[in-house]
Amino acid sequence: MIVGLKEKLSKILADKNLVKTENLAKALAFQKEKGGSLSDILVDLGYISRSDLMIALSQELGIPPINLSRYKINPVVIKLIPKKIARQYKILPISKMGDTLTIAIADPLNVFAIDDIKALTGFKINPIITTEKDILDAMGQYYDENAYVAIEKIVEDMAEEDEVRLLEKAAQDEELGFQSATDILKMTQDAPVVKITNLFLSEAVNLRASDILIEPLENDLRIRYRVDGIFREGRRVQKALHNAVVSRLKVMSDLDIAERRLPQDGRFKVKLRGGEVDFRISVLPSSMGEKVALRILDKSQAMLDIEKLGFDKKSLDEIRKAAARPHGMILMCGPTGCGKTTTLYSILEHVNSPEKNIVTVEDPVEYLIEGINQVTARPDIGLTFAGALRSILRQDPNVIMIGEIRDFETVDIAIKAALTGHLVLSTLHTTTATGSIIRLVNMGVEPFLLTSSLIAVGAQRLVRRICPTCKEPYEVSKDTIEKLGIKPESGKVTFYKGKGCVNCFGSGYKSRVGILEVLMLTPKIKSLILEGSQEYKIREQARQEGMVTLRENGMINVMNGVTTIEEVVRVTVGEQDLDTV
Repeated sequence: MIVGLKEKLSKILADKNLVKTENLAKALAFQKEKGGSLSDILVDLGYISRSDLMIALSQELGIPPINLSRYKINPVVIKLIPKKIARQYKILPISKMGDTLTIAIADPLNVFAIDDIKALTGFKINPIITTEKDILDAMGQYYDENAYVAIEKIVEDMAEEDEVRLLEKAAQDEELGFQSATDILKMTQDAPVVKITNLFLSEAVNLRASDILIEPLENDLRIRYRVDGIFREGRRVQKALHNAVVSRLKVMSDLDIAERRLPQDGRFKVKLRGGEVDFRISVLPSSMGEKVALRILDKSQAMLDIEKLGFDKKSLDEIRKAAARPHGMILMCGPTGCGKTTTLYSILEHVNSPEKNIVTVEDPVEYLIEGINQVTARPDIGLTFAGALRSILRQDPNVIMIGEIRDFETVDIAIKAALTGHLVLSTLHTTTATGSIIRLVNMGVEPFLLTSSLIAVGAQRLVRRICPTCKEPYEVSKDTIEKLGIKPESGKVTFYKGKGCVNCFGSGYKSRVGILEVLMLTPKIKSLILEGSQEYKIREQARQEGMVTLRENGMINVMNGVTTIEEVVRVTVGEQDLDTV
């Protein structure tokens, strides 16, 4: 079949004198040695243009050509073929009539692509021919996954106008100190730089990303997006664009564009998708240049309802019970990006009422909540967490939220506030609820003060949800069930996983759900703290009293078909492996 296709293409090109016989022989030899599509090899070697090849194939095979830029495709049809498959075979679904799917394809002789699409969709395939460039441009328009093609087009336009060379010279001048702040500012206002920066930001929001990393490498600039807690690589662009993009982000954040030796932090707002999205920026000098980390605070996606965070009923009831107390301290712990602050905001929303005076001190304020007084800590001018807390206590608050306990001074004032009739909420960077007790003691807090002020400590993680579109069941082996400690009522246990589809970008997961363990300070737990007991003893006692651990909470979600075993193990590895599940 392959030989037949080679002969067919060779005959078409020879009959029309589009490729010299010796060049065709060279292309065939190259294909025999390296493999690949003969049409792609001919174009890549420069023996024929893509447009001439398209016209010749269209005439000889009787396949009509199409100009995709003049054709509007129904989004429902686009979803029939995943982006990954479309890019792999350089095809695009155009329309569907009955059981026939019409696709635009750059290489109509690629019968393997057509057969795979037929098997994937279950439809009869009607191919029409177009250029590879048209397909790539259309992908950038119709697939929301990324801005690859749009960025490529901008960079191509810049190259045509010699702007890339000018940017390279500008970057060299900037490093050598030849450029003034005015020159750098002008560079950041150029249309191509503004467009590329905006594309990175809009792509991240479309992907529902929580973070963007802009990292200079030796030869190019790498963009990565954190989607559902996992980094995925985006478009790499020329290194020449690095300084211009970073400077543009600095301008948007009101940072010093001339300062490249020291770290800088800031924030800015952008109007995207009909609403405002907040970005927090951190610029860090590295050996290859300035690395930028952007945290995306998309208010449209914020879920500040404690009932909808995905926690199990027992843990949720304990958090609600603790929040109903008139005074005392509630702590949420976990690594960066695990949703601690979102949980605290949800608790604030839960207790918020006109009768209560609620004040927060954060660095910075992430989400503005109506009816709550929110203060941004600014250590650079002396407004630290501890300093702000002293002033807040003079405002006669009922509830105080501290963004993070970082030092003894802050925790000392927080505990005193909890002891003098205030409900205090805060976060702590530890991995488990029981580990927070040891961490506070190590910070210098007396055990008797902990037992008098602390109500509850929660440790949380975020696990990825199985994509509802491609969710499928599978049975687990008996050995696996025994290792997990599951005792099914019947002999079989059915778990679920995501197969991977266009809606979840082939990952099998879409969005995240929280898992939580809550340590309530019961009389027995307080006794162990006063005795200076080790963490494992406190943990054992808490489990005897019914504490649901992170691993157990995660397994409940696995049994309910919310997430997968692999995902739960990934986020609870470490101390959780010491537990007997």
